[in-house]
Amino acid sequence: MPDSPSEMSKTVRNVLVLGSTGSIGTATINVLRNLNQVDPEHHWRLWGASAHSKSDALISIQSEALTWNPHCANKTPCRLLFSDKDLGNAFLSSHPHIPKATVGIGPESLIEAAQNPEVDAVVAAIVGRAGLESTLAAIEAGKRVGLANKETMVVAGPVVQKMAKTTNAELLPVDSEHSAIFQCMQGGTNRPKKIILTASGGPFRTWNKKEMSEATLESALSHPTWEMGPKITIDSATMMNKALEVIEARWLFDLPAESIEVVVHPQSIIHSMVEFEDGSVLAQMSPPDMQLPIQYALTYPNRLPCDSPAFDRSQNWGLELEVADRERFPALNLGFEVAKVGGTAGAVLNAANEEAVGLFLDGQIRFTDIVEGCRDVLANHHFESNPPLSRLLELDRWARSELRRRLKAS
Repeated sequence: MPDSPSEMSKTVRNVLVLGSTGSIGTATINVLRNLNQVDPEHHWRLWGASAHSKSDALISIQSEALTWNPHCANKTPCRLLFSDKDLGNAFLSSHPHIPKATVGIGPESLIEAAQNPEVDAVVAAIVGRAGLESTLAAIEAGKRVGLANKETMVVAGPVVQKMAKTTNAELLPVDSEHSAIFQCMQGGTNRPKKIILTASGGPFRTWNKKEMSEATLESALSHPTWEMGPKITIDSATMMNKALEVIEARWLFDLPAESIEVVVHPQSIIHSMVEFEDGSVLAQMSPPDMQLPIQYALTYPNRLPCDSPAFDRSQNWGLELEVADRERFPALNLGFEVAKVGGTAGAVLNAANEEAVGLFLDGQIRFTDIVEGCRDVLANHHFESNPPLSRLLELDRWARSELRRRLKAS
């Protein structure tokens, strides 16, 4: 029962975090803890959290959340969801004291949780294609979705657009660049003329093509401004992350590829910009920290004190903007091509890239093979302009197999 009459008057906002043990998921837990301190009118409750391989981290999240999660009537702790069935079953066997009703096992448990009527908001933070079905489930259920899983829009942008309109789901971007665009667009009543995505340039911003062909895994994982998981860090090094963000922006904001630009901004302070018809350019700026866009996705349209670093205006800041070099970073060309044609191209590019990054992380291919392999697979697939979701998933599997076949044969 609530602890006092005042507790009874508070609204509980139940949040499901899909991919809770990664960098975005961890930041989301921090945001929920902070919101319970700065938002006295509401209880922000971690309703459920998912993981794929880190069961110990999931237990730590549940234990930590009990210190600030508002108690519901039956004192139920947050649900623990395991996308990997073997890991989930092993977890139950080794933790017999945890009620089975609070544990979900298998990919279907994530889908069921995303559609649970108790859930108010879903933070979709699973990396890659693996997050597609659970994110779509949340959209189908008409939830507010904090979208950190850009692959959902890359693979199935038109499908997502149509579904969200039908169910009135709220798609609020969590990627810092797309959150910045969304925030800037609140300052204008007309559609923007251009949206300008900023890119840090990654660890190889000043490297030439020969140097990149000899890049080591260690150097590729040394991002200068952001702390991210290995897959996203490699995507930043190839600038494939920006290519995928171009595609995501095309569908998320319903703008043609010609209305999207990319510039390099090494300091990662300007997160993106929007240009309007009168020539005005609005930018969203803050130190590089994901808590701000995550919190804004949860609290929109309200702004509350956030635990992210403040902009220290007591020191001099250099804010550089550089032209994005598509010759040294050809992934950008692929991103704009795919954003322009749509159809099956996004699913194929994303799948090929995920597979190629995996091979590079395993030491089986060179750094420059990643984008070259993606380009070959994309160029050799049978393009369809209006595919159903089933066809996109079929091509996802084909592209992974084709990428491995081509790179291993080279």
